[in-house]
Amino acid sequence: MTTSYGTGAIWLAIVGAGVGTFAIRLSFILLLGRLDEAPPTVEGILRFVPAAVLAALVAPSLVALSAEPSLGLSYAPEKVGAGAIAAVVAWRTENVLATIGVGMAALWTLQVVV
Repeated sequence: MTTSYGTGAIWLAIVGAGVGTFAIRLSFILLLGRLDEAPPTVEGILRFVPAAVLAALVAPSLVALSAEPSLGLSYAPEKVGAGAIAAVVAWRTENVLATIGVGMAALWTLQVVV
């Protein structure tokens, strides 16, 4: 694959992204490291981080923009079905590992059946 950017510009972007990620993570460590205990609001917000990360990783694979001229949404029925089953498991059990396990089993089963 070719690009109009030079090797130096690409490496600068990679290093810049790495430094930015490190700085963001370090800022939270330094900020929360000064506190003996995190405030209840911060603890409440941090409870939702695993679910938000899982949703951010899974949602793009469930529904994606098609490359066709209509630019509509495209989806695979087995992925959406497995996602719905996993969402119900997440809602009922509030267990991330159970959600991932049941979602994977549902996807594999639906891929064979559908």
